[in-house]
Amino acid sequence: MNIIELLGLKTTVLSAKKTVVTVTVSEQLLQPYGLVHGGINALLAETAASQGANAALPDGQVAVGVGIETHHLAPVTHGELVATATPITVGHRIQVWSVSIHESQTNTLTSTSTVTLTAQTRSV
Repeated sequence: MNIIELLGLKTTVLSAKKTVVTVTVSEQLLQPYGLVHGGINALLAETAASQGANAALPDGQVAVGVGIETHHLAPVTHGELVATATPITVGHRIQVWSVSIHESQTNTLTSTSTVTLTAQTRSV
C-alpha cells in the first residue's frame, strides 16, 4: 500500500489542464495540536501536480517532483480538503504547476503551492 492509498487521497479530475485530488480530514492527518499537518498540504499538492504533469507527457516518460513551495494559509481541523492543480508552464523537460487547497464545506483557501517537476524516462 502506498501513502496515497494509506491516507485515502482520491483523484476526482485528471487531465493535463486540471487535476483535482481530495481527502477527508481524519485523525491520521492531524498533528499533535489537532490541526491538519502541513505535510498533508504538500502531499496533496505534489500528488495533484504530478498526476496532471504525467497526463501531459508522452508514453515512456514520467514526471517527478524536483521542488515544492507551500504556504499554509488557514488551519483545518475537520471536513474535506480539495487540491486543484493547474499548469503554469509545460515544457519539454520542466513543468511548473500551481495548486490551491480549499476546505470544501466553507470553501476556505487553506494552502497554496507551486510544484516543479521534470520529465524522466520511465524505468520498468
